[in-house]
Amino acid sequence: MAWLAGVDGCKGGWIAAFCDMQFGASPIVSVFRDFQSILTHETEPSIVAVDMPIGLPDRVKGSGRGPEQAVRPLLGARQSSVFAIPARPAVEAGDYARACALALAHSEPPRKVSRQGFHLFPKIREIDVLLRAEPGLRDRVFEVHPELAFRTMRGVPLDHPKKIKGVVNPLGMAERRALLQEAGIPFAAAAGRPPRGAAADDLLDALAGLVVARHIAAGRGKPFPDPPGRDSHGLPVAIWTFTSPTPPSQDRAMSERPVTRPMIEQAAARIAGHARVTPVMRLGTGAFDGGADISLKLECLQHAGSFKTRGAFNNLLSLAVPAAGVSAASGGNHGAAVAYAALKRGVNATIFVPEISPAAKIEAIRRFGADVVVGGAQYDDAQAACDRFVAETGALKIHPFAAKETIAGQGTLAREWDLQEPHLDTVLVAVGGGGLISGIASWFAGSKVKVVGVEPEGSRALQAALEAKGPVEVKVASVAADSLGARNVGQLVYDVCNGAVDHVALVPDAAITQAQAALWRDFRLAVEPGGAAAFGALISGAYKPSEGERLGVLVCGANVDLAKLATIAG
Repeated sequence: MAWLAGVDGCKGGWIAAFCDMQFGASPIVSVFRDFQSILTHETEPSIVAVDMPIGLPDRVKGSGRGPEQAVRPLLGARQSSVFAIPARPAVEAGDYARACALALAHSEPPRKVSRQGFHLFPKIREIDVLLRAEPGLRDRVFEVHPELAFRTMRGVPLDHPKKIKGVVNPLGMAERRALLQEAGIPFAAAAGRPPRGAAADDLLDALAGLVVARHIAAGRGKPFPDPPGRDSHGLPVAIWTFTSPTPPSQDRAMSERPVTRPMIEQAAARIAGHARVTPVMRLGTGAFDGGADISLKLECLQHAGSFKTRGAFNNLLSLAVPAAGVSAASGGNHGAAVAYAALKRGVNATIFVPEISPAAKIEAIRRFGADVVVGGAQYDDAQAACDRFVAETGALKIHPFAAKETIAGQGTLAREWDLQEPHLDTVLVAVGGGGLISGIASWFAGSKVKVVGVEPEGSRALQAALEAKGPVEVKVASVAADSLGARNVGQLVYDVCNGAVDHVALVPDAAITQAQAALWRDFRLAVEPGGAAAFGALISGAYKPSEGERLGVLVCGANVDLAKLATIAG
């Protein structure tokens, strides 16, 4: 098993966070008195990403080494956190006055040494001596900068500093913890107490280094400059981050689409702290025949039991809510999500559900404090009743898929997934009305990731729309009709998905039920039929991955009737 380490200097020496390549467990975090002990730790990390300058120039031109000058423009207001490291003679000086004199003599224009920078010199010398003595370590130890790592995770400069005038800033810490979660670091690790000798911000910086180490090990490392330089002793001179999951072409591809990546970025910032960051479960290459590398995105662990919580919060936080409150039509999950979001925001909610909605979903809506109106045979009947109520009362309608606010909110799932698993080739996504796959397709549009929809054979509104080159009515008859039973995806969903969704795979009801049973039997995941549909496409062969394909499967929807699940799994 290959191990990685993210390292930062701290009061007690060095804080190191160790994890295996798969990020399969919470990182092991310890403080070490010397750097070499990290390299000889029992895990023997193959990649060590350390927040400390490596490679020193004999003479400096401008504001520090080339890597520092290259990354500062990327950091916005965080530029000052990238210290200007002076020439080697100054770093090797033992006292501050001598270091300043040598720095002045070896820089153009002449520049002294900051007190803060001078305090780093012993640690810089420690790594410098080690790498000069053992050249073989130069391929294992990489210089990183936490603020650059966080900036890469977010895609734009951060809003809040970690510290203000030397005092920890709670907003900045929370912003960085959220980014670490999205990158696969468990919340308990990012929010935990640091070991003795290290501070909370040291812990976050070490974990940021660990994220970069993972990308370097996977071949996604990006050095500044590229390629790295070398100092006069042969040490590499570069600050490393990783390749953004978003190629520049994607931004161009998204600029003319109905829902854009910037809209999803804004939604992610808006709902941060309201929606959960849900985990990824890696199954690896041995789980199914064919050699595909498979992982599951467990959105079934979201608040209110489904991804729809994301879109609900984005609506409530984007739009003005009238005195009449909010209203929605739903097969169950959207209603539960709107009810939950309304409860948390302190507004009234009225939810219309069809007669086919499971009792478990109706109970969940009521548990969150909403008024529930049951009526009509199918989802579209409930939507018509909701529309009448909105017209009469002036309530804010929150549509489950035919609204840009909803689609952008659901797109935050793809953004989060992309940060957790930036190497995916394909994602399988269940489709009902199409709001979820629209958000996911909006995020991945123009990228290398292929988005494949999964619909029941008896409920194929998106496939029919793509075939007809426009939305059309379909008949609905499926075990998953309560969540995947839209009769028409509508124009907005079609416009978003056309050209962005690769194709739709159809699964029989028997495969959906089989997937429910397998998810419970093998992983103890209680998932409703619609939430298991994408997994059903995989186990039934409705979607056949190629050898080596890196496949992500979305598992969504946990509002299942447990008595029925027991019968299926039994």
